[in-house]
Amino acid sequence: MQDKLKHLESLRAQARLGGGEKRIEAQHAKGKLTARERIDYLLDEGSFVEMDMLVKHRSSDFGLDKQRFPGDGVVTGYGEIDGRLVFVFSQDFTVFGGSLSETHAEKIIKIMDQAMKVGAPVIGLNDSGGARIQEGVVSLGGYAEIFLRNTLASGVIPQISAIMGPCAGGAVYSPAITDFTLMVQDTSYMFVTGPNVVKTVTHEEVTSEALGGASTHGSKSGVNHLTCASDIECLQRIRQMVAYMPSNNLDDPPRIPNDDPANRVIDALDTIVPENPNQPYDMKEVIELTVDKNSFFEIQPDYARNIIIGFARFNGYSVGIVANQPAHLAGVLDIDGSVKGARFVRFCDAFNIPLVVFEDVPGFLPGTAQEWGGIIKNGAKLLYAFAEATVPKMTVITRKAYGGAYDVMNSKHIRADMNFAWPSAEIAVMGPKGAAEIIFRKEIASAEDPAAMLAQKEKEYRDKFANPYLAAERGYIDEVIEPRFTRVRIIQSLHLLQNKTQSNPPKKHGNIPL
Repeated sequence: MQDKLKHLESLRAQARLGGGEKRIEAQHAKGKLTARERIDYLLDEGSFVEMDMLVKHRSSDFGLDKQRFPGDGVVTGYGEIDGRLVFVFSQDFTVFGGSLSETHAEKIIKIMDQAMKVGAPVIGLNDSGGARIQEGVVSLGGYAEIFLRNTLASGVIPQISAIMGPCAGGAVYSPAITDFTLMVQDTSYMFVTGPNVVKTVTHEEVTSEALGGASTHGSKSGVNHLTCASDIECLQRIRQMVAYMPSNNLDDPPRIPNDDPANRVIDALDTIVPENPNQPYDMKEVIELTVDKNSFFEIQPDYARNIIIGFARFNGYSVGIVANQPAHLAGVLDIDGSVKGARFVRFCDAFNIPLVVFEDVPGFLPGTAQEWGGIIKNGAKLLYAFAEATVPKMTVITRKAYGGAYDVMNSKHIRADMNFAWPSAEIAVMGPKGAAEIIFRKEIASAEDPAAMLAQKEKEYRDKFANPYLAAERGYIDEVIEPRFTRVRIIQSLHLLQNKTQSNPPKKHGNIPL
C-alpha cells in the first residue's frame, strides 16, 4: 500500500506542477498568477476541493500522445467564499497555453452541472489560447457544450467570468453569456478575431490591447464590467461581488450586519441639487450618502457614464442601484446606457435583489447616430426590463423626469412599488423652455420682445408643471419627501416590501426587443 500511496502522491505532485517550473516562471514574468495561485487567492483558505485532478487528454494526433499532463490545462473544483459554496474552474496557461480540449471541456462541464444541481455560483478564471487545434472539431464541440450550460444556468445561478490572459475566437462567447466579466489591465484581452486577421481582412493596424484589452472593453464595447490592476485585485473584486448575490434564484441575497443607523438623516442632501436646473451635480455622491456607508459597488464605471449601476446595501440588505448621472451628458438615456441598465435590472430581478432607482433624466439623447443606431429598440430594452421585474422596486426622483424617459425609469405606471420625489423634482412631458416654445409660439412670435415673452411663458410652465405636485395629486408619486429623509424612507419601503409576491402571465418567455 505504501508504494501505491507514493505513486498517487507523485501523480498529484505532477498535476500541481502544471506545465513545469520554466512555464510557471514565464507566467510570473508576465505579472500573472498560476491557475492554482488564483484559486488560492479567490477562495477561503483551505476550502478548495479539487475534482478531476488526474484527467488527461485522449488525443494521439500531431504528437499529442507524447505530451499528456495530469489536469489537461484546467483546474476545477469547489470551495467557499465567506463560508458560502462556489464552483470554480481556472485555466492553466502553462499546459498547452490553456487551450481547450475535449477532456478540458468535460472538466468544466462537470462542475457546471454540479453547480446547477446544488444551486451554487460558478466562477470561471479564463487564461487560454483557445481551442486546441490538434483536436479539430472535438474541441469546438467542447465549447458548444459549455455555451449550452452557460445559457441553461442563466438566471438560475450567478455566473462570473474573469479574463486573466488571452481569450479569443469562440472562447469569448462563454464569458459573454455569463452575468459579469472582469478583466486585468495590460495582461488580458478578448476578441473574436485577432490583430493579424484584422490586418489581413480590413488592413487596420491594431495591437491586442487596443483591439480587445481591458480598457477597450471597459469603456468602448461594454463587454468588460470591471477593470482590475492585477490578478489579485481581480480576485478580491470577485469576492466582494459575490457577497451581494444569493447562491441561486430560489435564495434571498445575504444580509451583512452593519453599524450604519437605519434612521440616519442626511442633511447634505437638502442642498445637493443646484438651484439652476441646468447645472450638473454628481449622482454618485447622492448614492454614497444614502446607502450603508462604504457599501456601494459600482459596475461598468467607465462605460455609458450617463447611467450608474451597481450593488449597495440598505440596513445590511443587498439592493441593485440604477441611477441617471447628470454630471455626464446631463443624465440622458442613450443606446449604451439603456442596454447597460437593462442587463443589470434583469440580473437583479432574476436573483431576488430589490431595485432602487435615483432619477434625474431630461429625456433620450437626440441625433441621427442614436436614431440610426436603434435608440427606439434599445431604449425599449430598459423599459422592458423594469416592466418585467417583479422584485421590490422603488424610485426617487431628485430633479428632472421628462417625457418617455420618465415612464422608462421605473415609474409607477410600470409597476414600481414605491415612488418618491424631492421638492426639486420636475415631472413633465418636456423641459419648460421647449414646452413654452411649442405651446406659446404664436404669442412669442408676435411679441414686441420675444425673448422676454419666452422667459415669462417658460416661468408659467415651470410653476404649473415642472414640479412633483401634479404627479403627487394623481398618485403617480407616493410621497414628496425632504431629501434628508431619503435613506429612512427607502429602508422603510424595503421592510414593507420584504414579503412582496408578484408574477408575470404564464409563458415560455417574453420577446425582449433585441
